[in-house]
Amino acid sequence: MLEERILSLLEEEFPDIDFESSDELVDDGILDSLTITGIIAALTMEFGITIPYEEIVEDNFNSIRGLAEMVERLS
Repeated sequence: MLEERILSLLEEEFPDIDFESSDELVDDGILDSLTITGIIAALTMEFGITIPYEEIVEDNFNSIRGLAEMVERLS
């Protein structure tokens, strides 16, 4: 499942962050701009996608589900 694959990737890249603890990772201050940049790089490398500027919004980065939906749209 795509969500599980993304979660596994991000847990490996960012072991200090509990991606399952919140559905508002950006809003709760769990993810900062530097981490979001790293997530974009990891997803780009893993899935061979380009994430355009207009997709870099809170809804897409607040949860693993949001990330999975974005990756699916861009694949």
